[in-house]
Amino acid sequence: MNGTDDVEEAVTAAFHEEWGQVVATVIGATGDWDLAEECAQHAFTRALDRWRRDGVPRRPGAWLTTTARNRALDVRRRAAVEAAKVRDAAVLARHEDAHEDPHEPAGEDGSGVPDDRLRLLFTCCHPALSLDARVALTLRTLAGLTTPEIARAFLVSEATMAQRLVRAKRKIRDAGIPYRVPPAHLLPERTTGVLAVVYLLFNEGYAAASGTDLVRTDLCAEAVRLARVLARLMPDEPEVLGLVALLLLHDARRGTRVDAAGDLVTLEDQDRTAWDRAAIDEGAALLEGALRRGRPGPYQIQAAIAACHTTAATADATDWADIAGLYGELERRVPSATVRLNRAVAVGMAEGPDAGLALVGELEREGALPDSHLLPATHADLLRRAGRPAEAAAWYGRALELVGNEAERRFLTRRAEECRSAHRTTGQPC
Repeated sequence: MNGTDDVEEAVTAAFHEEWGQVVATVIGATGDWDLAEECAQHAFTRALDRWRRDGVPRRPGAWLTTTARNRALDVRRRAAVEAAKVRDAAVLARHEDAHEDPHEPAGEDGSGVPDDRLRLLFTCCHPALSLDARVALTLRTLAGLTTPEIARAFLVSEATMAQRLVRAKRKIRDAGIPYRVPPAHLLPERTTGVLAVVYLLFNEGYAAASGTDLVRTDLCAEAVRLARVLARLMPDEPEVLGLVALLLLHDARRGTRVDAAGDLVTLEDQDRTAWDRAAIDEGAALLEGALRRGRPGPYQIQAAIAACHTTAATADATDWADIAGLYGELERRVPSATVRLNRAVAVGMAEGPDAGLALVGELEREGALPDSHLLPATHADLLRRAGRPAEAAAWYGRALELVGNEAERRFLTRRAEECRSAHRTTGQPC
């Protein structure tokens, strides 16, 4: 690998790890979301040139944050023709105090939580914004996803998503939504939305909706980090503890979800000895503590399902009947098509493929999940397990028409070919 490759790799790694912190810090200093993103982009572009000449700095995040903040200061100074803008420049100048670590949070806002990224999260998740806008804005500003990536995740056009992001930022500005963690008495009404966004942020990292890689480690790590901060902020809220437990129990398996070639490895084929036992033990303990509070909710139930998987010594030892029951309880609380589909999988494993197919058929007759590959892929897998390879191959074909992630595409293609091969061998009629 030559020096240019080394620098490009370092900048890419820094982008995944530091984008949210850089943007959050500049927003905290300026209150200007568009300027913060522009200056962050400038910093990463400049890094490519400067790091090739001077070498990668010991603390890339600090270098990027300082560069972005200096850029914001320069922009504001050039535009400072009226008193308000002069005062903004003075505020920015104070942030450049020589005694302050430029990569540390800029100070507390009265919430007791000195974390710019958490402030950014709560601002993105203000109840004045729709849930879709909250998630999209968080993915853009905190996780650094591009507008096209977010558009693909939401199954909308790039132009539509760009408009949503513009409207969300405008609403924050025009409504004067404060850039802060809300005071304690307002936390309960904000918790549900924030937890949903952290959960969806983790999901996008754990099973990316598009792109070449199935897993985005940076998004998973950031979601776990934010969930832990929320747990410190609200240590007696069982659903917060349930979310941390859920993420840890899933994250414990992250390293085994793809093989060395980047191809998807199903849960039943994963190397359980390679799972992160410390994360599993911590997640199980957090779940137990949450359940002791006697207020079970959706995240605690999902964590209990994840625990059923991670505590089974082998795939065959998985208690699918218990999982099906937990999904039934989750469906009563969250009657979504995705939950019903997951329950169909569990029922199919517990009672046989035909039982699962009956539930999948109900979803299909209702027209559920029309733009998702998960429904036809599940139908295909149940048919495969039922020994009906020709039908399974056809349903895998339907799933391939909808899938957006390349790793999942390769997996579905491989499964379809296996079913076609089995059909040729058995002569099972189409």
